[in-house]
Amino acid sequence: MAAQTSIVPTDAELLQAQADLWRHSLYYLTPMALRCAVELGIPTVIHRLGGAASPSDLITALSLPSSKLPFLRRLLRLLAAEGVFSVDKSMEGMYCINPVSYLLVEGIPNEVHINHTSLVLANTSTRYIDAAMGLAEWFKRDVVTPPFDEVHGATLLHESMESLDADYHKMVNEALQAHDNFGIPIAIRELRDLFKGVQSMTYCCGASGDDEFARAIVKAFPQIKCTVLAYPKMISNKPADSVINYVQGDMFHFIPPAQTVMLKLVLHHWTDEDCVMILAQCRKAIPSRKDGGKVIIGDIVIDYFPGPMLETHLLMDVAMMTMTKGRQRDEKEWREIFMKAGFSDYKLKKKFGARGVFEVYP
Repeated sequence: MAAQTSIVPTDAELLQAQADLWRHSLYYLTPMALRCAVELGIPTVIHRLGGAASPSDLITALSLPSSKLPFLRRLLRLLAAEGVFSVDKSMEGMYCINPVSYLLVEGIPNEVHINHTSLVLANTSTRYIDAAMGLAEWFKRDVVTPPFDEVHGATLLHESMESLDADYHKMVNEALQAHDNFGIPIAIRELRDLFKGVQSMTYCCGASGDDEFARAIVKAFPQIKCTVLAYPKMISNKPADSVINYVQGDMFHFIPPAQTVMLKLVLHHWTDEDCVMILAQCRKAIPSRKDGGKVIIGDIVIDYFPGPMLETHLLMDVAMMTMTKGRQRDEKEWREIFMKAGFSDYKLKKKFGARGVFEVYP
């Protein structure tokens, strides 16, 4: 094969490339500016001021030194350009709450709203950043342990992290709760067809150990007899009631039989090999497709359509590579896992924000 000739960029392309390198190498300042806004409580204050505020309003409301006013203007200008706030075009210099900053407002009494400040603080923490800073050295070593574990000597969301830094462990778990439980009322409304005809379901708890979605399903579909499978520590404080049957166990070895098994944001924490093992247990737990057997999976599905969502998916994938042994997958990669676990077919039923919802059939 003939050697490919390198194309020499034009002058205009080189000038644009330099600007692009500036942008890429300074991208870290956007999350740092976002973290600053969260720590100062700017979204909540703007909301309390009626949804719009000027930098001067914020200086007063936050009791910041007046000397910081020109610097706050620059911070807000960047965050507005990145879509965290909106700018009121009818009133110069007014910054408004938009859907992104709405998720960072404290105290909104809305069933769909979940405060995401812990998620921002976790993702911009020095523990995450230190792990990412070591990626080049990690690639040089013949190891598969996540960079986070290597740098900190502890595993994210594990008791080892709790022993090392209990406050940080608590914050990361709060972030995971926001990540996993956001949009439950929306999901119940938009995914009703998934649960038609379902009489029994085993809900496998993920890393958060949370059962809020299982409870929401049972409330919306009282005919479903629901079993929640989780590790003992995760369900030690759960109420003993007749709504849900709790079973202590390990989904790698046994899943309580049911017509349907549900895995919500579970599998992206695991390797492909681990996912096959978990899904093989799911396959054993359900009846034939003719008898209504299926596994419902809600998880990230990488969509290669160019745009902000693809960037989100790929950033989340590299974050998983850095912090855990899990990964994000595209539809082809999900299909391969389903087939290796012994399933015969599947349907990608719906895109749900950054996630997709699968029905997988035996």
